[in-house]
Amino acid sequence: MSTLISPVRPGVGTLRRQPAPSVQVPNWVKCIPFVTLHVVCLAALFTGVSTLALTLLAATYFVKMFGITGGYHRYFAHRSYKTSRFMQFVLACLGCSALQRGPLWWASHHRVHHRYSDTPKDPHSPHETSFWWAHLGWVMDEDTIEAPWETIQDFRRFPELRWLDQWHWVPGILLAVLCYVIGAVAGGWRGDVSSFFFWHEGWTCLVWGWLISTVLTYHATFSINSLSHLWGNRRYATDDDSRNNWFLALITLGEGWHNNHHHFQSSANQGFFWWEYDISYMVIRAMQFVGLVWDVRRPGAKALAFRTLDPSRATATLDESKIAV
Repeated sequence: MSTLISPVRPGVGTLRRQPAPSVQVPNWVKCIPFVTLHVVCLAALFTGVSTLALTLLAATYFVKMFGITGGYHRYFAHRSYKTSRFMQFVLACLGCSALQRGPLWWASHHRVHHRYSDTPKDPHSPHETSFWWAHLGWVMDEDTIEAPWETIQDFRRFPELRWLDQWHWVPGILLAVLCYVIGAVAGGWRGDVSSFFFWHEGWTCLVWGWLISTVLTYHATFSINSLSHLWGNRRYATDDDSRNNWFLALITLGEGWHNNHHHFQSSANQGFFWWEYDISYMVIRAMQFVGLVWDVRRPGAKALAFRTLDPSRATATLDESKIAV
């Protein structure tokens, strides 16, 4: 598949006439937990590493990333499939375990991003601000502390989601405790309360399975806001500079097909063709198979061919045998 790169597109319509956001001022209090998590990862120099700790790192990274991609993003922000109220809460808890605030906060800001993508009102456009502000600074901006509630009324009506949005750190803390307990039990702890905090394997699993896993999930997720609007190829003529990036798709379970996503935002799959791996979509399909989710939305062949930047693909994309199912 050829690589197609286009210059930055200045946008169309009325979006560029929106007033610019206020001056970028981080909330320094909000910065403290974020910076602390990064610094404490250095504890790995003292705990060392183990096979169990690395296994937990991989497992918790997968769970957190799917909670963000399959839950916060594809379900809460874009409603690309339907599920039960109970499963909706489970997805919200999985997303919260990544410590990226609550589902209502996350999805509401993401909807604003799509409404004003790469314009002055986009909360995290690297073209309107800077790479680092788009990557992580916007999360601690005074203007984004509160969610734009008017954009998320469909899910705000659920009291359990409002509660979880307020206490979004609870699932993350519970996961931290679980990582420590797994390590402690594997290291020989058998229930003696007095010795609970003195098991080396418990601390090792906490550092790798929770701290480092969380920080890696942070930057993989944030890279979609920053790098995927700067680096990669463009298949579709979207009104922003979203790009497809195979490496970002690899580390985010499929989110790196970002130009695809901006072309058809409500699709549950972002890897539109069989060679575009999308692990989150595979999980969603597995959930659909066992009846946990339904009405999974996917683009048809005509939608895939619409507004393509390469005229030769306008007919090639109509070959339904190449479409991911």
